[in-house]
Amino acid sequence: MSVAELKERHIAATATVNALRERLKQKRTLLLDTDGSSSCYSHFAGYARSQGRTPVSFGPTDLVCCRILQGHTGKVYSLDWTPEKNRIVSASQDGRLIVWNALTSQKTHAIKLPCAWVMTCAFSPNGQSVACGGLDSVCSIFNLNSPVDKDGNLPVSRMLSGHKGYVSSCQYVPDEDTHLITSSGDQTCVLWDVTTGQRLSVFGGEFPSGHTADVLSVSINGSNSKMFVSGSCDATARLWDTRIASRAVRTFHGHEGDVNTVKFFPDGQRFGTGSGDGTCRLFDMRTGHQLQVYHQQHAAADGEVPHVTSIAFSISGRLLFAAYSNNDCYVWDTLVAKVVLNLRSLQNSHEGRITCLGLSADGSALCTGSWDKNLKIWAFGGDRREI
Repeated sequence: MSVAELKERHIAATATVNALRERLKQKRTLLLDTDGSSSCYSHFAGYARSQGRTPVSFGPTDLVCCRILQGHTGKVYSLDWTPEKNRIVSASQDGRLIVWNALTSQKTHAIKLPCAWVMTCAFSPNGQSVACGGLDSVCSIFNLNSPVDKDGNLPVSRMLSGHKGYVSSCQYVPDEDTHLITSSGDQTCVLWDVTTGQRLSVFGGEFPSGHTADVLSVSINGSNSKMFVSGSCDATARLWDTRIASRAVRTFHGHEGDVNTVKFFPDGQRFGTGSGDGTCRLFDMRTGHQLQVYHQQHAAADGEVPHVTSIAFSISGRLLFAAYSNNDCYVWDTLVAKVVLNLRSLQNSHEGRITCLGLSADGSALCTGSWDKNLKIWAFGGDRREI
C-alpha cells in the first residue's frame, strides 16, 4: 500500500472517529435531559418558572462581612469548619495551617507543615484533629491536643502515605474520626484508616471505570456516608460506593473542562460541580441526569472564561455559592438559575481570587479564603439567619 493510500485511509478514519464523537456528545446531551420534558425536576429553572417562582432577593445588608481573619503570609488555598460551627482551619502557601476561633478571630493553633505546598485541609468530626495534603503526596494528620516539640511546633501524629501524585482534597467520613477519603493527581481516591495509616480501599487506578486524569475534589454524602462523589480533569464526576471499590457506581458527563470542585446537595440525592468551563452544574445522583446549569457571562479582560474554583450550598439548598478565578463570587438561586448577588460588589470584599469557601454547620455564616492572604466571615443580616 502506497503512502498516499495510507494517508487517505488515515484521513477517512479520523473523520469517522470525529463523527462518532459528535454523535456521542449529542446522545449525552439528550440523556442529560435538560429540555424540561421530564416532570421529576429534571429542569429546575423550567419547573420553577412554570410555578411562578421568582429569585431570592438580596439587599445590600443581607450578607455582610463581620470578621476578617488575618495571619497568613501567603495565598489561602483551603478551609474547613468544625461541626460545632465555632472554629475554622485554613491552609496557605506560607506552609502553615491556622486554626481560628470564628467568633473572636483569634488563632488557637499555627501549625508549621513538613511540606509548604499544601492544597487541602479538613477538620475531624470531633474537632480534635486536622488533616492536610499537597504536593508531597502525603495526607498528614495533626492532633490538636498533642504537646508541641522543643521548637514549639505541633508534631505530625500520622502520615497517610500511598498516593503516587499530589493530594488534592481530603475529607473525614462524617461521624467517623478514624476514616478519611483523599483524592489525588494519581487518578485515584483512597479510603484510609487514620488509626493505623492503612489504605482500606482504592477507587480508580487500574480499574476501567475510574478517572482517566487527576482527581481534584471529593465530597462525601452527608445522608449516606458510604457514598461519595469525585471530580476530575477528565471533565467527569463519578459516584462511588465505599463497599464496592472496584468500580464507579455512575459517571456524570456534561462539563467541557476540568471538574475542579464537587459538593453534595443538602438532601443527599443531588450534588453540584464547578468546572474550568466556567459553569456549575447540578446532577441527580440516582438517575445520572443533569438537573441544571449555572452559567453567567463574566467580564474577563483577557477573553478567557473564568473557571469555578469552589462551591458550597446553603443549608436549605436554595442558594449556591460559587467562587471564580476572576475574583467574582456569585450567589446563585439554585431553583431559577439566577445570580442574586456577587460578593465582589460588597463592602470589605476580597482583593484577590477566592479559592475556597464553606458554610458553618448551622448555615448562619459563610467563610471565604483568598489569594489576598485573608479569610472573611460573612453573616446573614436583617431577617435572614440562615438560608
